[in-house]
Amino acid sequence: MFNLVYAMGTGGAGGGGGGGLGAFLPLIIIFAIFYFLLIRPQQRKAKQHKQLLSDLKKGDKVVNSGGLHGVITGLGDDVVTVEISPKVRVKITRGSIAGVIRKSEGAS
Repeated sequence: MFNLVYAMGTGGAGGGGGGGLGAFLPLIIIFAIFYFLLIRPQQRKAKQHKQLLSDLKKGDKVVNSGGLHGVITGLGDDVVTVEISPKVRVKITRGSIAGVIRKSEGAS
Protein backbone atom coordinates (compact mmCIF):
# COMPACT_ATOMS: atom_id res chain seq x y z
CA MET A 1 0.00 0.00 0.00
CA PHE A 2 2.84 2.42 0.77
CA ASN A 3 4.30 1.70 -2.67
CA LEU A 4 1.05 2.78 -4.27
CA VAL A 5 0.96 6.12 -2.35
CA TYR A 6 4.66 6.72 -3.12
CA ALA A 7 4.10 6.06 -6.81
CA MET A 8 1.18 8.46 -6.96
CA GLY A 9 3.17 11.21 -5.24
CA THR A 10 6.21 11.03 -7.52
CA GLY A 11 4.13 10.82 -10.67
CA GLY A 12 2.52 14.19 -9.97
CA ALA A 13 5.85 15.88 -9.19
CA GLY A 14 7.49 14.52 -12.32
CA GLY A 15 4.76 15.96 -14.55
CA GLY A 16 5.16 19.45 -13.03
CA GLY A 17 8.86 19.66 -13.92
CA GLY A 18 8.11 20.89 -17.44
CA GLY A 19 6.12 23.87 -16.15
CA GLY A 20 9.18 25.90 -15.07
CA LEU A 21 8.94 28.26 -18.04
CA GLY A 22 5.17 28.30 -17.76
CA ALA A 23 5.44 29.58 -14.20
CA PHE A 24 7.62 32.51 -15.29
CA LEU A 25 5.61 33.34 -18.41
CA PRO A 26 3.16 35.70 -16.60
CA LEU A 27 6.11 37.56 -15.02
CA ILE A 28 7.79 37.93 -18.41
CA ILE A 29 4.56 39.27 -19.92
CA ILE A 30 4.09 41.75 -17.05
CA PHE A 31 7.68 42.98 -17.45
CA ALA A 32 7.16 43.46 -21.20
CA ILE A 33 3.98 45.48 -20.54
CA PHE A 34 5.77 47.65 -17.97
CA TYR A 35 8.67 48.18 -20.38
CA PHE A 36 6.52 49.36 -23.26
CA LEU A 37 4.03 51.38 -21.20
CA LEU A 38 6.28 52.93 -18.52
CA ILE A 39 10.02 52.52 -18.96
CA ARG A 40 10.41 53.20 -22.69
CA PRO A 41 8.32 56.43 -22.75
CA GLN A 42 10.15 57.72 -19.68
CA GLN A 43 13.52 57.11 -21.35
CA ARG A 44 12.31 58.90 -24.49
CA LYS A 45 11.15 61.90 -22.44
CA ALA A 46 14.47 62.06 -20.58
CA LYS A 47 16.33 61.96 -23.89
CA GLN A 48 14.21 64.84 -25.25
CA HIS A 49 14.83 66.90 -22.10
CA LYS A 50 18.57 66.30 -22.34
CA GLN A 51 18.47 67.43 -25.99
CA LEU A 52 16.49 70.55 -25.01
CA LEU A 53 19.09 71.44 -22.38
CA SER A 54 21.97 71.00 -24.79
CA ASP A 55 20.28 73.21 -27.43
CA LEU A 56 19.84 76.23 -25.12
CA LYS A 57 21.29 79.52 -26.34
CA LYS A 58 21.28 83.17 -25.32
CA GLY A 59 18.02 84.93 -26.01
CA ASP A 60 15.82 81.84 -25.57
CA LYS A 61 12.69 82.40 -23.51
CA VAL A 62 12.50 79.63 -20.91
CA VAL A 63 10.44 78.50 -17.96
CA ASN A 64 12.01 76.65 -15.06
CA SER A 65 10.48 73.92 -12.94
CA GLY A 66 9.45 76.49 -10.33
CA GLY A 67 7.40 78.43 -12.87
CA LEU A 68 9.68 81.44 -13.42
CA HIS A 69 9.68 82.76 -16.97
CA GLY A 70 12.67 84.62 -18.35
CA VAL A 71 15.21 85.14 -21.09
CA ILE A 72 18.62 83.46 -21.05
CA THR A 73 21.43 86.03 -20.76
CA GLY A 74 24.31 83.72 -19.90
CA LEU A 75 25.20 80.06 -20.17
CA GLY A 76 27.62 77.93 -18.19
CA ASP A 77 28.18 74.22 -17.93
CA ASP A 78 25.73 73.72 -15.05
CA VAL A 79 24.39 77.24 -14.40
CA VAL A 80 22.18 79.42 -16.60
CA THR A 81 21.64 83.12 -15.98
CA VAL A 82 18.06 84.13 -16.65
CA GLU A 83 16.69 87.67 -16.75
CA ILE A 84 13.21 87.52 -15.23
CA SER A 85 12.59 91.29 -15.26
CA PRO A 86 14.58 94.26 -16.57
CA LYS A 87 17.91 94.30 -14.69
CA VAL A 88 16.86 91.34 -12.50
CA ARG A 89 18.96 88.29 -13.23
CA VAL A 90 18.96 84.98 -11.41
CA LYS A 91 21.21 81.98 -11.74
CA ILE A 92 19.54 78.61 -11.97
CA THR A 93 20.81 75.13 -12.63
CA ARG A 94 20.53 73.96 -16.19
CA GLY A 95 18.57 70.86 -15.17
CA SER A 96 15.78 72.91 -13.60
CA ILE A 97 14.75 74.37 -16.95
CA ALA A 98 11.43 72.76 -17.81
CA GLY A 99 11.02 74.06 -21.32
CA VAL A 100 11.64 76.67 -23.98
CA ILE A 101 8.75 78.98 -24.83
CA ARG A 102 8.23 79.23 -28.56
CA LYS A 103 6.95 82.46 -30.08
CA SER A 104 3.61 80.85 -31.01
CA GLU A 105 3.00 79.59 -27.43
CA GLY A 106 3.40 82.73 -25.35
CA ALA A 107 2.12 86.25 -25.86
CA SER A 108 4.78 87.93 -23.68
